[in-house]
Parts: sequence; C-alpha cells; structure tokens
Amino acid sequence: MSDRVHYRHIADMPGLVLGAARFSTFSFDRHFHLDYHIGLVTEGVQRIGFQGKSTLAGPGSISLMPPGQIHDGVSEGARGYTLRTFRLSHDLLSQMAEEVSGVHRGPELTCAFLEDAQLAAQLVRLFDVMQASGESASLPVQSEWLRVLDILLTRSRAITPQNLGGALSPVHWQRVRDYCFAHLGEKITLDALAALCDLGRFQFLRQFKQTVGMTPHAWLLRLRLEHACALLARGSQTIAEVAQGVGFYDQSHFNRAFRQAFGVAPSSY
Repeated sequence: MSDRVHYRHIADMPGLVLGAARFSTFSFDRHFHLDYHIGLVTEGVQRIGFQGKSTLAGPGSISLMPPGQIHDGVSEGARGYTLRTFRLSHDLLSQMAEEVSGVHRGPELTCAFLEDAQLAAQLVRLFDVMQASGESASLPVQSEWLRVLDILLTRSRAITPQNLGGALSPVHWQRVRDYCFAHLGEKITLDALAALCDLGRFQFLRQFKQTVGMTPHAWLLRLRLEHACALLARGSQTIAEVAQGVGFYDQSHFNRAFRQAFGVAPSSY
C-alpha cells in the first residue's frame, strides 16, 4: 500500500490543522514542530524516538508532542501504520488552555504518552467529525473538544484544572431554556449559550451539568426529540419537515436519534 497524507484546516478554528496519513515505507527523520501535536495511531504500530528513548505507539495510545521537542518516527514492522494528528498553533493552544484552566499564562508543555483506549477512541471520533465537516462550531463538537483537551492537558500536567463548583443561577437557567425553546429549529452553539450567562464556555459546561445532570448537547437533543414527538402526533407535517423544524438538517441523523431515544422509527410513532 502506497504512503498517503492529507491535511485539513478547520475554518472556524484558526490554528487547528488535522492530518490523516498512512505510512509504510516513509519514515520521519529527527525533526521538531512549532505547533503542538496530538497523535493517534489507529492501525499498526509507530516507533517514536525522543530524548534518547524509544516508545511504541499503537491503537489506544495518545502521543502529546510539544513545540521544539526533537523526535523521529518509523513503522514498527512491514505492515505500516495509520496516523491521525491534531496540530494546534501556539496561540490556539494558549487560548484553549486558559479557557479550561482559568489561568492567564501559557501551559507548561512536556512530551507525554497516554495509554487510554476509550479516550483515544473519543478523539478519533472527534477527528472524523471535524474532518468530514471542516468545522468545529456545532454544540457537540465544541463541548467534546473542550472536554478532551481538559483531560489531555491535565494528565500531561500542562495545566492545573479549575475548581468549578456550583450551578447556574435560576435566572441563567431560565434564560438558557427560553433561548433553546425559541431557537429550536436553528443551530445553537456553545458560545451562544455561555454568552447568555456571561460565562466562559468551559465554565458554562461544568455549571450546566451540575444544574441539569446532563450535558448541554444531551439536554438539547432530548428537547428536540420531545418536541418532534408532539409535531408527529399532530400528523400535519412530513417526517422531513418535523426533522428540520426541530433542528435536524440530516433526516437519517434524526431517524437514528429518534429510534435510539424511543425504540421506534419516527414513522412508527
């Protein structure tokens, strides 16, 4: 199988580049980057050399490579390996680290390797969604991005996590509810919801879950599906019209979400 590499810039998140590659004969000579790399080997095994050490990265492992860290990489074995990479610029990483840590200073970055199959799988799914759409502005993507970055930077000791206890005030919670009901058929972003409460996105995520017991995305998804049930019961709209009216622009996504929530397809409700 021939080597191949593809890069995708995320339009609404300047400083983030996604890299998808398949390597069998190509090897990385000793080099360094000016940006921060989150690497995921999804098939095969990559041998990475750094600081006089050598480590193997395969499915379930996550490599965190800071700017300036000299390293190399080569396939371990003849079968080659598949690699997905998040490349974050210094400005973007500093901005995100400040958001999740609450501290106005750059993160203390070191090279780190994590063995966490569940988190690696979540990162791969996030990568695939962002690569397919070319954007990151949807509520589930924004929420997941902040969540996994918090975990990665905390585990690598690049940041100290915030102590974000407490819940949304009754006024803020009502404001969020009113906004979601009023804009149910539109795209609702994490930025918009957090702004309603004069909170940062990460702080809003934590306080929302403390208040409701669900993430904003999970709560909004259920709200849309419950409203869809009411519209379907009236029988005056097609399934496609109902799906679009509650904010689903992909009917197959609506059908899957409805079946998962209620055990039947919308046509059987």
